[in-house]
Amino acid sequence: MTETSNAALEYLQSRGIGALAEKMGIEFLEFTVERSVARMPVEGNTQPAMLLHGGAYVVLGESLGSMAANLYAGAGRLAVGIEINATHTRSATEGFVTGVCTPIHLGRTLTTHEIAVTDEQGRRCSTIRITNLVKDRPAS
Repeated sequence: MTETSNAALEYLQSRGIGALAEKMGIEFLEFTVERSVARMPVEGNTQPAMLLHGGAYVVLGESLGSMAANLYAGAGRLAVGIEINATHTRSATEGFVTGVCTPIHLGRTLTTHEIAVTDEQGRRCSTIRITNLVKDRPAS
C-alpha cells in the first residue's frame, strides 16, 4: 500500500504512537511505506552516565519499524514485531537523535526494516533492524 505523506500522517495521528513513545518524546516527521522519520530528545532518555540509553534507541527504532510495517499491512491486517536487534556505534549526549526507517523486505507475511539513528551532527549512533509478522487482524 502506497500512501501520501499527509494521508499516512493522518493514519498515524488517528491510531496514535503508543504511551511509551509519547513518554519518550518521539515525534514523527515523515511517514510513508518507503521512508519514515522520527526524532527523540536525548534529555529525559539517558542512563546514569548521561548518555542516551541504548534501550531508547531501540524504542525509537521499534516505533518507526512497527508503525511503517502496519502502514504497509493495510486495513484488516496487523504487523507485530518478532525480532529486533541494534548496534550502537556512538553516544548521543544532548539535543535530538533522528531515526530514518527504510524497508529491506516487504512481503506478504514478513517485513524487515532498517533504522539508522543519527545525532544532530549527522553522525550515526545506532543501527536497528526489525522484522514484523503481518497477519489478519483478529475479529473484535
